[in-house]
Amino acid sequence: MRASRIPALALALSVGLGLALPPASAWAHSSELSRAPLRPGLERGNAPMGWRGASLASAAGPRRGAAGVYPNSLPPLKPMTGVLGIDVASYQKTVDWGAFARAGRRFAYVKATEGTSYRNPYFASQYGGAATAGLIRGAYHFANPAGASGKEQADFFVSNGGGWRRDGRTLPGVLDIEYNPYGSTCYGLSQSAMVAWIAGFVRQYKQRSGRDAVIYTTTDWWTRCTGNTTAFARTNPLWIARYASAPGTLPGTWRYYTFWQYSSTAIDQDKFSGRYARLRVLASNA
Repeated sequence: MRASRIPALALALSVGLGLALPPASAWAHSSELSRAPLRPGLERGNAPMGWRGASLASAAGPRRGAAGVYPNSLPPLKPMTGVLGIDVASYQKTVDWGAFARAGRRFAYVKATEGTSYRNPYFASQYGGAATAGLIRGAYHFANPAGASGKEQADFFVSNGGGWRRDGRTLPGVLDIEYNPYGSTCYGLSQSAMVAWIAGFVRQYKQRSGRDAVIYTTTDWWTRCTGNTTAFARTNPLWIARYASAPGTLPGTWRYYTFWQYSSTAIDQDKFSGRYARLRVLASNA
């Protein structure tokens, strides 16, 4: 049955049975994933962090040919100083974490979930592999505010890998809130509704995990879709995305970034704002 006929059919049934219908916006939200064109290579319902510029190939694992693994298993890494890391999703599949550790990468974030239905099938191996290689690691959730509430998505995230443990090697979870891969940039929400959605997520995440979620975004998206709200600057660490030589103007009233995604060439590459000892403090919540 065509999706466009579903609301009309439901209306007819509801009249006959005396049932209440959801608001019209709910129909738009439920069909958000099915009606929008996708970036080539992007799986519907599975967008990686920084999806507009992210590599959608298995660039993070060993490069295999007919003869097996090529000698160099790492993709090109952009030169950068400081405490460096990467973020990955299912597109990277099996990651050679040891090679990244030898290349000086000290931390990693792994996509765990999206919305309330997607779970990264490689999450366990990627998350565990990063820890085995000695990287401090954390998980991130790709938000879909056009779907379930922020509270519901936070619950789904924590229940599927996004929680936090006081083990000294687990970073607080990340809310990846950015451009909509499947439709309108701001997911059909007003600026005030978006701020309320984010508040619902971070409030529930803290209640479930005991930590304030890191917020990943861009200054442009934050300005467009939240009205450049200052509501979270005092509580939630900022992860800014900007592929340039500097992080640029920060959104809201954040005075500094905690993480900076500075490149998406071959793989997402990230920088922590402080020294390694401070990264350990962030992980331990000391």
